[in-house]
Amino acid sequence: MDIRAADSGHRHPRPSKTRQIDALTAAGCRHIFADKRKAALRPELTACHDFLTASDTLIVPSPDRYGRSLQDLITMVSELCQREIGFTSLHERLDTTTPGGRLVLHVFGALAEFIRELIVIRTNEGLAAARPRGRVGGRPPRPPPT
Repeated sequence: MDIRAADSGHRHPRPSKTRQIDALTAAGCRHIFADKRKAALRPELTACHDFLTASDTLIVPSPDRYGRSLQDLITMVSELCQREIGFTSLHERLDTTTPGGRLVLHVFGALAEFIRELIVIRTNEGLAAARPRGRVGGRPPRPPPT
């Protein structure tokens, strides 16, 4: 059975959320879980995970709509795989029910982590190069009150 929790949104569905629900419906999803608003706790996502059983497939419009971070995404997909639940992304055509799909997910995850680490290294190098010139990172100090 194909099931999905659509991305969180507002009280009135935004066009992006409507597009997500339309895409999931066109993909043949029988149950769509959609959070009503943005929140730290995602009750509909929890309800979706509770609803899923072995041999189901969780379909998402895009992986960034499912996980809040790369680590979050990989953790949740790993938990689904342990429960024998498939994971499919419509936008990336990613399907973890196949060995190739699992490989691609892990390669994407490794590349994203690598890019993040490069950004951190370059930022620190830039800050270190700027310090001898009297520049420091961050927001300029506020002018004193008059």
